[in-house]
Order: sequence, then C-alpha cells, then structure tokens
Amino acid sequence: MTPAEIVAKMMEKDFFSQWLGIEVMEIRPGYCLLRMRVREEMCNGFSIAHGGISFSLADSALAFAANGHGEQAVSISTAIDHLEKVEPGDILMAEAVELHTSRKLARYRVEIFDEAGAMKAIFRGTVYRTGKTWEQLSIKN
Repeated sequence: MTPAEIVAKMMEKDFFSQWLGIEVMEIRPGYCLLRMRVREEMCNGFSIAHGGISFSLADSALAFAANGHGEQAVSISTAIDHLEKVEPGDILMAEAVELHTSRKLARYRVEIFDEAGAMKAIFRGTVYRTGKTWEQLSIKN
C-alpha cells in the first residue's frame, strides 16, 4: 500500500482527526504535512485554542508519517512545547519529520506553524514499529 492509501485507511475510523478537519497536504514514508482551521468550539475559556488541539494535530501528523513506511506504528512517548497562542480562524500546519528509525522504534519532530510561518508549537514523538504490515492488517479487516 502507498502512504496515501494507508492514511486514507487510517482516516476511515479516525473520527477525531475527521472532527478536527485535517487535510493531508503531503505524505511519504517518514514525512507528513497536515493543515487545519481552528474553530470556535476548539477554544478554551480564554478564547484561544485548547492545547489539546495543537497536540492532536501533531499526533495525527506523527501517526501518518510513521505508518507511511507500510508497517503499523503506534506512539509510545510524546511531548509538546506551546510557543504562541492559537486563535479561532487560524490555519495551522503540522510538519512531521523522521529523525531516527531502527527496527522497532522511530523518533519524530513535528513543527506546528500558522500560514505566515510563525511557529506555534514543537512536538516530539517516539513510535513503536509493530512488525505488522498494512497489507496484513487490511486482509484481517
């Protein structure tokens, strides 16, 4: 399966990423670029985006980039640094880049920025590579 086919398969049941309104701009093994618009219902009591929104966008980018190799990968460790506030109407981009991969683990950095290129958050994630291919998983489902 191609990375695009894998992401499409993942998105079928990823109702949270669907709710976020995520658009896949670019996908290839170890890399993903996503886009989304922040909506009012994503904001907290300060009228800024809840931190979980940026985190969730980055987490989806991590998942898509890591699974783009054709092998199922699941996150085992993640962290985020919020650098600037995000407001309703902002368009966010998340760019996931693979930093290191081994037989069982891979590390990623995801930068979240707005359309003007202002950095909003930096996310780091480690995934466990299960050894199961997406072809094997598709046959079972």
